[in-house]
Amino acid sequence: MKNNIKVQRAINGLTQEDLSIKVSVSRQTINAIETNKYIPSTVLALKIAKVFKKPVEEIFILEKND
Repeated sequence: MKNNIKVQRAINGLTQEDLSIKVSVSRQTINAIETNKYIPSTVLALKIAKVFKKPVEEIFILEKND
């Protein structure tokens, strides 16, 4: 699964730290999600999508081999 969190953060002028505070996780967790080293829980994915006011499917994209 890939994501466009980094792009959405740039559009919204948020740092990893800003986003982490908004969704109550560490900055390292946001970094791990952005670099595809960690797949977020459904709840966390929904929280991130809510911050960006986008459907979760626009933030997280399933790949063919997922």
